[in-house]
Amino acid sequence: MFHSLPQIFKQYKLQADVRTLLTLRRAFDKQLINTFGDLYIVLKGIVVKSPEDIGPFSKAYYDYFLNVQFAPGERFDDAIARSIGFQKWKEQYLEDHPDRVEDDLETFINRYLDEVHMTSYDIKKFIDGQDILNKDNPDMPDNPSDDNENDPQNHKLDKAADYSNMDLEDLLERMRRVAEQQKSAHQGGSHWIGQGGISPYGNGGAANGGIRVGGAGGGKMARKVMGDGRYYPIDRDQQLNDNNIDATLASLKGVIESSAQSELDIPSTLDKGLKRGGLFLPEVKDVISENMKVLLLVDNGGYSMDPHVEVITRLFKKMKTRFAHDLKTFYFHNTIYDIIFTDPRRSSHVSIDRFIAHDSDYRVFVIGDAAMAPYELSRSSIANWQLIQKKFKKMAWLNPDNQAWWQHTLTTKVLGEIIPMFPLTPKGIEDAVLNMNRIRS
Repeated sequence: MFHSLPQIFKQYKLQADVRTLLTLRRAFDKQLINTFGDLYIVLKGIVVKSPEDIGPFSKAYYDYFLNVQFAPGERFDDAIARSIGFQKWKEQYLEDHPDRVEDDLETFINRYLDEVHMTSYDIKKFIDGQDILNKDNPDMPDNPSDDNENDPQNHKLDKAADYSNMDLEDLLERMRRVAEQQKSAHQGGSHWIGQGGISPYGNGGAANGGIRVGGAGGGKMARKVMGDGRYYPIDRDQQLNDNNIDATLASLKGVIESSAQSELDIPSTLDKGLKRGGLFLPEVKDVISENMKVLLLVDNGGYSMDPHVEVITRLFKKMKTRFAHDLKTFYFHNTIYDIIFTDPRRSSHVSIDRFIAHDSDYRVFVIGDAAMAPYELSRSSIANWQLIQKKFKKMAWLNPDNQAWWQHTLTTKVLGEIIPMFPLTPKGIEDAVLNMNRIRS
């Protein structure tokens, strides 16, 4: 754990070695570190020996954990502002809070630092989760105009709720009843499935022993994570929409491919060598690397696709932001002829040959209704789809039309025989990813 930390800290002229890591490990074992802010405070107590060390420590900490690179003489805020971590956080924050787009840079940086440095002590007290649910009606209709959960003032977490002593099946049943009533996205509060707040179901909040729905996690407070194959709090056959995007992301993460390569584990070699009385035998560890390469082909040329393009764009944008790998988006209208467009307005394009020059390891998602006049799907167009499918074995067509209609549309049937076709629903996307994962390159 954090094997390279001493090396980075020494670059900032701080004393850090194996003993630093051992002390840090003991702090984890004693559950003194529950948030990123806790880690900062504990590590500061271990490493900082004098007031002069505080500045270098902060820079070393941000360099190691947040990949903030400091140029000579650069202001702290400037280094944070150009860091990839901050930029991705800001992009995600604005995606979740579009009303805050006018805030100045300093405000965003302060908000980012508040989140990074939130400690267990910032959550001032735990509320008994049973008391919350005793006063709550799981069958309450969703009428956002009647509550103030989405008020930005209610997003600051100054308290947490503890649901760890409650029966998990009872929580799952209550979440099912809440999900039946929920019609919109919610922020904060203690009732709905949403983000922030102290509700027992959602993500990004402070609910000990709750159920995480969507989101990337990180607080390690949830008892159960939606997406374990046994429970989904949404209708998985419902067409993709704003309310089930986060749940769908869990399935899309399945396109990430992991590989491992061995390298010398220096800290372990030294540690075990000392225990052997000076007999140093090389210790090898597997370093896992993740690779996600996706080509997205979107039919954005007709009125029938208009309702779907925006939500699809949001889904894959979140995918790119959260998984941070290689995603390229292309566009077409109804079908592909000799070119594929590279911008939503379809003003720039590349040839089919250039498109299929991409590495065959790319996963390809086609999003379109596949319905068109039969004459539009010409022989040359069919040949192009076959050419693409031959190059990219791991390929899926996601169709927003009701699956019952597919067999009644000639072009849909033809394209479905060339490319595996799935409904544009959370379950359909999950099935598409599972099918890709069964195919060997």
